Amino acid sequence: MRLTDFWQRMAEHFGGAYADSFARDHVMSELGGRTVHEALAAGCDAKEIWRAVCVTMDVPGHLR
Repeated sequence: MRLTDFWQRMAEHFGGAYADSFARDHVMSELGGRTVHEALAAGCDAKEIWRAVCVTMDVPGHLR
């Protein structure tokens, strides 16, 4: 998954303004105790991060 696709999905689910806030502030155990931004900076695959967000935040199937 390209980063542009990842951020588009984040914006679709959370809204444009909250997507970045969530990615910066919400620590997820599925990401090894990191935020989305930290996981991306560590080189984690955007698709795996999106899957973690989907599980953590119960993202509806049509957005997965």
